[in-house]
Amino acid sequence: MEDESLVAAFEAVKLSGEEFTHVQHVRVAWWYLRRHPFDDALARFKAALQRFAAAHGATAKYHETITVAYMCLIADRLKDAPELAWQDFAERNSDLLARSPSILARHYTEETLQSHEAKREFVHPDRHPLPPA
Repeated sequence: MEDESLVAAFEAVKLSGEEFTHVQHVRVAWWYLRRHPFDDALARFKAALQRFAAAHGATAKYHETITVAYMCLIADRLKDAPELAWQDFAERNSDLLARSPSILARHYTEETLQSHEAKREFVHPDRHPLPPA
C-alpha cells in the first residue's frame, strides 16, 4: 500500500486492528513527521490514533508514553535522512520496527513503561534519555 493510501485508510478507520500492525504505526508516524513540524505531527498522530482505537473499542490500548517516545525516536532518525522513502527508512532503522525486544527497553524499565501513569501521560525515560524532538 502506498504511504498516502495507508494514512488515509488509517485516518478514516478503514483498517482493522489486525491490519494496523506495529510496523504500520511506525510508518504512519514517519509519514506525519516528514510532512509536519514535530508538535503538529505529534498532535495529528495522537488524535488519529485515539480515534482509531476508539472506533475499534480499544481505547485502553492507547499508551501516551509509547506514542510520544516513538515519535521522538522517529523524528531523530529523520534528521539524518528526511528524503528516504519508507522502505529505505525501514531498512536503515529496523530497530524501530522490532516488537521484541522493543527499542524502548533502552530508555525505560518495564515497570515504568507499564505503569498507569505512563499510559495516561508522557513519562520521561528512567534509563537513557530520548533524543530531543
